[in-house]
Amino acid sequence: LVLPLQEEVAKSLLAEVNLGCDAHQTEHVYRVYVATFLGFGGNAARARYEESLLSSSLLRNRYPEFPATRGRLGAAWGWERSWEGGDELDLAEPGLALTLHLRGTGDFQQCRERLRPLLNRTDGTQSSLNGVFQPPLHLQSSEFYGFSEFYYCTEDVLRMGGDYSAAKFTRAAQDYCATRWSVLRERFERGLYAPHADLHRLKFQCFKSAWMFEVFHRGFSFPESYGSLKTALQVYDKEVQWTLGAILYRTRFLPLR
Repeated sequence: LVLPLQEEVAKSLLAEVNLGCDAHQTEHVYRVYVATFLGFGGNAARARYEESLLSSSLLRNRYPEFPATRGRLGAAWGWERSWEGGDELDLAEPGLALTLHLRGTGDFQQCRERLRPLLNRTDGTQSSLNGVFQPPLHLQSSEFYGFSEFYYCTEDVLRMGGDYSAAKFTRAAQDYCATRWSVLRERFERGLYAPHADLHRLKFQCFKSAWMFEVFHRGFSFPESYGSLKTALQVYDKEVQWTLGAILYRTRFLPLR
């Protein structure tokens, strides 16, 4: 059963691709994810996390006038991002007004623990994200490459792209998350991060680092001792698209013969 709200959310992440010979053929019409990895990319996870904080805060502070499940965060309510220490969420109903302030704790380990429920794992021994079956991984004889957020999280700010080490990444992420925003901003203005790193990356680096770590080690069940993951942006000087959906989207007018 797909609820109307869930269906609306899914449509915002999908694109309809017709690989038939003309627009009237529906035999080869596919709906594929092109905006996030099956709804479990960093930005989608952040949106779900913010919604859970909103709902729990309203319930804890007894604000029944604000129906937390009425619509998507940022659509039903105004959402303002402030670069100076936190986010502000303005809720408005006729005759009512409320502003919620979101502030990070700077605790990488705590952030990881709070994000684990968003993986939606089941008790199955071979389940992956959202309870989907995952075949056994032959870790001893395989190499894996991490693109998109795996690369951005390790390289843009932490400057650790390439060979991945869970222990080194954890230490670097902990140090970054525990650093005051004023210090991070000063380092950014001095050009100490990657050229394409921006303030948005600085602000959400801690959250996305925690999410990437949990997806890789809890969602996909790679042990923290695994040492054959490489993060990369390009292969043979070509940027790699992170999902089949993106490839299909680029070839959506290519007819099948």
